[in-house]
Amino acid sequence: MAGPVNLALPLPPPEPAPGCDVCEALVKQRQEARDRGDLPAATDADVEIRNHPHRTRRR
Repeated sequence: MAGPVNLALPLPPPEPAPGCDVCEALVKQRQEARDRGDLPAATDADVEIRNHPHRTRRR
């Protein structure tokens, strides 16, 4: 049997990029998922926010 398993603490929820419509929509989806107790969907939204290139629309 191998030695003890060391697990890292979970990452804090990612912050959306200011002015990014995609990130804002994902934050809303994440909160809705949390509200209904769907933690896998909330985690998926976190991953998408973290990996999104954060391009903002130019006006």
